[in-house]
Amino acid sequence: QVRLVESGGGLVQAGESLRLSCVVSGRTGSSKTVGWFRRAPGKERGFVAAITWTDSRTSYSDSVKERFTISRDNAENTVYLQMNSLKPEDTAVYYCASSTIWSAHSVHFGSWGQGTQVIVSS
Repeated sequence: QVRLVESGGGLVQAGESLRLSCVVSGRTGSSKTVGWFRRAPGKERGFVAAITWTDSRTSYSDSVKERFTISRDNAENTVYLQMNSLKPEDTAVYYCASSTIWSAHSVHFGSWGQGTQVIVSS
């Protein structure tokens, strides 16, 4: 079983930055991809970004491309999401998740963290 714990959320003003962290533990050998997803109030959970542990393949949703950067530290089993130029519409609960394959679709992610809240005020 893979366990994931997110941190780094908070309240910021539009234009500011935040860095989210996702620490992965347990059967990390079964984790090929870690993804970030978010659920905004009244909306369905959506894909944000993903990265593989081995070759650093990445993928981003169009809404965050050029503003967000996903990265990983294999030694620390941690995946980061650097979020710059935040907008009010980025307000959501952000979740990290692990998949045994390369994917950007939530159905392929079997292990999920509890989420961290990000609020961007205008």
